[in-house]
Amino acid sequence: MGALLALSSAVLYGLVDFAGGILSRRTHFTAVTLLGQIGGLVPAVAAALLVPRQAVQRADLLWGALSGVGSGMAMHFLNRGLSRGAMSVVVPVSAVTSVALSVLCGVLLLGDRPGLVAWAGIAVTVPALWLVAGGGGDRTDGTAGGGVRDGLLAGAGVAVQYLALGQAGAASGLWPVAVGRIPAVAVLLPRARRARWPVSPGLGAAALAVGAGAALGLTLFQLAAQRELPAVAVVIASLYPALPVVLGLVLLHERVGRWQTVGLVSAGAATVLPAAG
Repeated sequence: MGALLALSSAVLYGLVDFAGGILSRRTHFTAVTLLGQIGGLVPAVAAALLVPRQAVQRADLLWGALSGVGSGMAMHFLNRGLSRGAMSVVVPVSAVTSVALSVLCGVLLLGDRPGLVAWAGIAVTVPALWLVAGGGGDRTDGTAGGGVRDGLLAGAGVAVQYLALGQAGAASGLWPVAVGRIPAVAVLLPRARRARWPVSPGLGAAALAVGAGAALGLTLFQLAAQRELPAVAVVIASLYPALPVVLGLVLLHERVGRWQTVGLVSAGAATVLPAAG
């Protein structure tokens, strides 16, 4: 059941990233991000009320709040990157960055001791990022503007999201996830003034639905981590970039050069190996 929940989280996150990227190209990305975080609040609270919990400590809620800050910033930079860059570049960059930073922070701050397989994944990270960004001579619209930089910043936000959430006790149930939606909205409010308001009802409803899907994906991951070895859950959930990359290539006809293809394959290894090791 844990593996199935983690896989469901990966599929849902992949769809959410793709849909959020499409919406961010049709209206201002800050509106998509803010409405998305608001849309995730209700389902997150509903899930927290339904899932049994033994004891919710103040520390658990504080870790959840920090996780929410990371989540809000991650989606802000991810949607900004997707609004002006190729999904086949921005999403893998964010995924590789988040996994690498999570492992390194675990080693430096939490006393984790990854194995050789994990360090092999870390070693692949830099060349993978370089190739995906077009360093091998291939250039796509994914390197235009700040698409790659936004992917890096989004990855840092995702790392904060998962590292903080991992510190919350299992006895708190899903309340750290639910509480995290509040600071996620709060950190985005100052940036929301840059958006073009009002957003059309159709696009607004779609952004709310995307946010609800993201909250459900995070909830499924938390449930998976409580039922499965955390490393296994992370490995499976880390497969999520495959979906938006494939959809970007097939539906949006994004172009990927030979060396970028090598970079994408390397990025996949750099995403999964650290979690596996």
